[in-house]
Amino acid sequence: MNSSTSVAPSEIQPMLNQLQQELSAQAVGVTLRNVTKRYGSFTAVENINLEIQAGSYTCLLGPSGCGKTTTLRMIAGHEEISSGDLLIGERRVNDLPPTQRNTAMMFQNYALFPHKTVWENVEFGLKMRQMPKAERASQVNEMLEIVGLTKFADRKPAKLSGGQQQRAALARALVTRPQVLLLDEPLSALDENLRVKTRSELRRLQKQFGMTFVQVTHGQDEAFALSDQIIVMDNGRIDQIGTPSQIFQRPVSRFVARFVGDNNIFMGKVREVTPNSVQMEVEGIGTLLCCRENQPAEVGDSAACSVRSDSMSLRPYPPDDLNAPNQLTARVVSIEFTGYVTRVSLLSEATGAEITYKARSDDWMKQPVAEGQLVSLSWSSDDCVFLAH
Repeated sequence: MNSSTSVAPSEIQPMLNQLQQELSAQAVGVTLRNVTKRYGSFTAVENINLEIQAGSYTCLLGPSGCGKTTTLRMIAGHEEISSGDLLIGERRVNDLPPTQRNTAMMFQNYALFPHKTVWENVEFGLKMRQMPKAERASQVNEMLEIVGLTKFADRKPAKLSGGQQQRAALARALVTRPQVLLLDEPLSALDENLRVKTRSELRRLQKQFGMTFVQVTHGQDEAFALSDQIIVMDNGRIDQIGTPSQIFQRPVSRFVARFVGDNNIFMGKVREVTPNSVQMEVEGIGTLLCCRENQPAEVGDSAACSVRSDSMSLRPYPPDDLNAPNQLTARVVSIEFTGYVTRVSLLSEATGAEITYKARSDDWMKQPVAEGQLVSLSWSSDDCVFLAH
């Protein structure tokens, strides 16, 4: 038997308020300075510099093998760093074991003990810290009330749904009052509907408790929905740091533009540079004007620019002005209705390059355009983003 007891509804809000004050007061940031991780001759993470603000939700985003999970495990202390400095708050923790870093980890498969009940799983961390039994019981009962699992306290993990297992793992992590919560793809085992619901719950809890959350994910939708800050990684390096809006609307590299999806990328040479824009010459298309913000650019450089597929305008050929910049002629190859959005695949008449155009289905149905038809695509220079690398 466990020590689970019911808590009156009138007592839940004071418990929540107290826990919120405790967790938000002790939230700290995480700093990585020139951190590298090597396995023999293989470099998994190379010289990364990163500031994670206290009380923020940060997602490490990237494809498999990019170094994001290794970075998370170094923060947790499950991987030793090869060089550089790792700070949690103001404390350098390079040589500290996981139990002394005051972090908690939620793993991809939840890592719940199958032979223990929900109550015993949540109690485990407190027991390892040798907390007195009565105090353990109080904190476990409180946490089960907060995550809505009091009625399931005596169940083993196999008798829980995926969402309930997620909440049990979250309760086990939060009950130790960590300064930083680390999440290793915690939603990947859930189906789509439950994943969307659970990520909303994660974000709500993070805001409610004011904790520092650092999460690994390979899904940009998840990162966009959850994050204050996104760290996009590729081949062991950080490629871009920014808000979800910045990553989505202003990628800084071809890798990021491709990874976040639905960007059309054009290669060319820089012809003219102004403080805020670049004029590029693209073979087979002509002149493209694009915004460059803080990206470096020199006349004569080979470079690229990206245009989101939903930022283009499409109309039957010919355009009103054949010599206007930021336009191309293409032929419709296929039209794919996906519900709210219709996706159109095209081939550039000049180069044969594949182009993607997206529109709201209601708007697309008003277009007198069919497969095989020649069309003109155009876009604003504000929506054409210069990519320096």
